[in-house]
Amino acid sequence: MGAGAQQLDAPIQQLLQTHGEIIAKSSRKSIGPAIDALAASGMAEAQVVLQRWQDKEMWFNKDTAVFVFAEEIENRQLRLFDVSDGSEIGTAEKNAYKQLKPNSGIRGMIAAALVQFQLSDPDPNTRTTALDAIERDAEASHLAALRAAIDSEPNIQIKARKTRLERLLTIRFDDDDDTRIAAIVGFKGDLGVDVRAALNPLVTTRVEYAETAPKGAVILIPGADTLGVADAYDLMVSAGDAPARTDASTIRQTLIDNINGTTVAGIQIATLDNDAARLKAYAALARNGAADPLVTDETVRAALGAVTFFEVFIGAPPRVATAAQAALDDIEAAVAFNQTADLALDALSLASIYFLAAIGLAITFGVMGVINMAHGEFIMMGAYTGYVVQLFIPDYTLSILVALPLAFAVTFGAGVAMERLVIRWLYHRPLETLLATFGISIALQQLAKNIFGTQARPLTAPGWLDGSWVINDIVSISYIRIAIFVLALTFLALFLFVMNRTRLGLEVRAVTQNPRMAASMGINPDRINMLTFGFGSGIAGIAGVAIGLYAKVTSEMGADYIVQSFMTVVVGGVGNIWGTLLGATMVGTLQKGIEFLNPSNTLAAQTYMILFIILFIQFRPKGIIALKGRAAEA
Repeated sequence: MGAGAQQLDAPIQQLLQTHGEIIAKSSRKSIGPAIDALAASGMAEAQVVLQRWQDKEMWFNKDTAVFVFAEEIENRQLRLFDVSDGSEIGTAEKNAYKQLKPNSGIRGMIAAALVQFQLSDPDPNTRTTALDAIERDAEASHLAALRAAIDSEPNIQIKARKTRLERLLTIRFDDDDDTRIAAIVGFKGDLGVDVRAALNPLVTTRVEYAETAPKGAVILIPGADTLGVADAYDLMVSAGDAPARTDASTIRQTLIDNINGTTVAGIQIATLDNDAARLKAYAALARNGAADPLVTDETVRAALGAVTFFEVFIGAPPRVATAAQAALDDIEAAVAFNQTADLALDALSLASIYFLAAIGLAITFGVMGVINMAHGEFIMMGAYTGYVVQLFIPDYTLSILVALPLAFAVTFGAGVAMERLVIRWLYHRPLETLLATFGISIALQQLAKNIFGTQARPLTAPGWLDGSWVINDIVSISYIRIAIFVLALTFLALFLFVMNRTRLGLEVRAVTQNPRMAASMGINPDRINMLTFGFGSGIAGIAGVAIGLYAKVTSEMGADYIVQSFMTVVVGGVGNIWGTLLGATMVGTLQKGIEFLNPSNTLAAQTYMILFIILFIQFRPKGIIALKGRAAEA
């Protein structure tokens, strides 16, 4: 049964027949009216026709030009369906029909036309997809469709997106200036990148000139404003209102072309050995009509002085462009403020990392006066402890909860062993302590390489730490760094509690301030030194677990933090926990600030930071908060 018997009085078929010739031709240059007619028809069937056309499921009869939906079946047959209601109307020979195969350009135009149907689709995912399509490639025709779909939108989030997108399209496509300006004012201070993308084209300007500048135009003075003298004159040359400048190559070639024996314009060639002589010869040729007029600096100044240069808006009418510029100025101020806030968050995050890395060193170096170059390796040991725990406990949340105390225990034991075997024989001998711990550092790194290899090992954060807390398009901070910040505050509180509320803390403070008097009161300084060094090393192990969650876990990872840890302790004040906190904040803020000013060179940023720290110590050698007692005397 052929499609010729199909009823031709269906409105959708009649519409297709009206544009049948350009539909059958399927040229991207001419197909627009047909697609627009379908989209604007208001017929429910139009959406299906556009979708089936986009999917290459629409055919037309070569003899009758009737459009149908069809699918290929066996023996070169087609199963035909009515375009008005989708009902099956029979089968036919494939040779009698031609398939519409829209290219990518036409499919894109069809997709744009389908948006208005999708905006009111019952499925919220379809409506969201339509909004995504408009955001990618908005057209003026989408504005009316968006406005019609806002009031009936039941989903609050999708309605908010529709409303925002409608305002953006109003700025770009609305014909009424007052409506556009109202939409622009509504985005005042908005940090969205989409807003700036909509506003920036409106403030596009072009430099023009005339005898008198139009009212309200921004006057430009060549050489004094952003417009250079050469650019201004070139603008007049390109418009044909001034002769081109006479450059050195033109003068040279003109003189060569006008050589007459041994002279040029009556001047001996031998004398043309400097610019002034060549310029004089060229001027003579110009007076005789043998060369173009000589354009000197005086000529350029005279030409520029005869006209007025000014900027005009070319992206929008002046009122709209002025409103857009005012909105962009407000946005830039908001962007600067939020960039500062984002930089402060980054600095605070980095400071919390440095504080965690340095808090153990503040105990061993600050309180005990021991220069422990192996402190970074205790951080590395803690990170590897977390990695090993995750090999046995696949639940990342549980593994981290187990790894934190276990890392403390492992590095506490390593610290006690190091103090008993090496450090206690080297008290009050800082150079020997430095060399001994440096050797231990190298040995621990090599041991880690032998056990774990040279490749970085993963220490995976729990799923609830994935992603970032996004405040707006500019300010955000990862959940891992927030967790590290909370951990740093926790250990600050723990340290203060141990030092101020426990017997161990009391004994540590007593030994720090006056070891001989503490010994006479029954305190064993040797035992306190051992526990203090172990406590500082244990905290370094916990810091290693925290740092390993976002940094690579390798045998050299401790070396990345040892320099910053020492700077943090020295700048803050040797042996003072509050000084360490302030030192970490200062070092973190300084590093982030320098990186912001010089983002392409991190090594240079660290170099500048070290130089600043050296300069700071020259003026305040005891740090921000100086410690009283043994460490201060050392």
